[in-house]
Amino acid sequence: MYNHFMNNREVASTFRLIADLLEIKGENLYKILAYRRAAESLTNLSRDVQEVWQAGELEQIPGIGKAISEKIDELLRTGRLGFLERLTEEVPISLADLLRISDVGPKKAALFWHQAGITNLTELEAAARAGKLHNLPGVGEKSEARILAGIEALSRRSTRTPLGAALPFARQVLAWLRALPSIQSADLAGSLRRMRATIGDIDLVASSHDPGLIMKAFTEHGWVRHVSAAGETKSSVEFHNGLRAQLWVYTPERYGTGLIHTTGSKEHALRLREMAQKRGLSLSDRSILNPDGSEQLFDSEAGVYAVFGMEWVPPELREDRGEIQAALEGRLPHLVTQADLTADLHTHSTWSDGQLTIREMAEAARQRGLKVIAITDHSASLGVAGGLSPDELVAQRREIQAAQAYLGESIQILQGAEVEILSNGSLDYRDEDLAKLDIVIASLHSGLRQPRQQVTERLVRAMRNPHVDVIGHPSGRLIPDREGADLDMEVVLDTAAQTGVALEINAHPARLDLDDIYARRSAEMGIPISINTDAHHSSEFDNIEYGLGTARRAWLEPQHLINTWPADRLTAWLSSREGQPPVERA
Repeated sequence: MYNHFMNNREVASTFRLIADLLEIKGENLYKILAYRRAAESLTNLSRDVQEVWQAGELEQIPGIGKAISEKIDELLRTGRLGFLERLTEEVPISLADLLRISDVGPKKAALFWHQAGITNLTELEAAARAGKLHNLPGVGEKSEARILAGIEALSRRSTRTPLGAALPFARQVLAWLRALPSIQSADLAGSLRRMRATIGDIDLVASSHDPGLIMKAFTEHGWVRHVSAAGETKSSVEFHNGLRAQLWVYTPERYGTGLIHTTGSKEHALRLREMAQKRGLSLSDRSILNPDGSEQLFDSEAGVYAVFGMEWVPPELREDRGEIQAALEGRLPHLVTQADLTADLHTHSTWSDGQLTIREMAEAARQRGLKVIAITDHSASLGVAGGLSPDELVAQRREIQAAQAYLGESIQILQGAEVEILSNGSLDYRDEDLAKLDIVIASLHSGLRQPRQQVTERLVRAMRNPHVDVIGHPSGRLIPDREGADLDMEVVLDTAAQTGVALEINAHPARLDLDDIYARRSAEMGIPISINTDAHHSSEFDNIEYGLGTARRAWLEPQHLINTWPADRLTAWLSSREGQPPVERA
């Protein structure tokens, strides 16, 4: 059987493209959602799709049925997909690029195609600059201006790889490295180890008494498409999936300085070198050089930091944002860990666009050690997500009560909703409907290109609603395809501090929103914060590590987060926000 090498991300991208083209074509919503769910499952699949395929277990992946598994099989066997080729004969594939513009959805893309003959970004930009769009149905001058702004924003977009796209594959490479018999240690380094939202290349570092053997194995691996540079201690390659990597290999006694050097950041490493110079020392990736020319060698990072009288600095903090001084003074934060988390307050079920039932989601959360899960399906106006009407909320409450009765006291299930913030800042449910929910998350999903003052006032109005407990993914960004709203974050943070509303760090790797800068500022202002997965399937609970990475980069400790609290304190806080008695267990 011929194996056309594609990784999870590439297969997922194929099905995401199919969904986009079907939506532009105007296909059945359920067919579109089927492909989107398949893409989401493949993106978050913890195993290599090649391994699952070869084991004949594709249909065991959530959201993958017989029809889609056959398409994956065809794709991996041949590198082609007849269904997609036939679809692109009907719908120009370049139309999918239009969806990368924040103000262009599938309906507008179809409108431009059918009524203006526009099939690609170049034609769209030319038409917008010539003023040929604003006379089309539903497209005014303001919309035309926003489209031009979106095209310009696209040109500024980083070419860096999202953390969520790089980390799973990097870990596969790392596991392979660690299994080599001549390896003593191996770690991720660079932006990946520091858990930045996006990365350049994958940085790997290893220790071995035989660096040449390791480099040979690395550069000749079947994953490698092209070797950019090959040396005794450092090599650079490009993999078949398009990701690039660099590997450094040090002898074990030099591993400590090597790991600090390759982890970075450049600014953090520069501070350490300056400290060394003030002591008459010279710090490099290989050692610390004494004034007499002798070397100090280190097999661990902790020994290097100890030379300067410092605590070991967690990688997420190494950005030259005060961590050097804090380490010298013994006041580094006790960063939050996954073991500290007791609740996930933003999840979805089959009641909207989730893939599992309420009971299945709650059972999965319990298995991960959580004590509270909030089911927060979408409100009605987000039609693409199958949002709930107020009457459906009543029926959903009954299902939550049944699931709670089945699971007993092992986990508490809250009924919530992710409520759409409408264009004027009002919410998608009436206050009397919101009052019946245990938790309300208000989120921006549309209208993100409103002018700064308008979109800020819109979010502020939602925050001032006494029923709102949490603001979900505040900026609405999607990495790497959509910039967040142009919010005046000082106004947003001031409002959060005044109202006591919590701000979310959405752990989905396409969001990581709040970012680490504003999350740290929020904590300094005493604003409650919650790390949530926004999980649509049990496998997405694993995304919590990305949210934790952002929280740790923000210097957050357990006390800064409401979802580290015991269940009774959390539910009492939610109730007190409206002066209601504590949430009753079903």
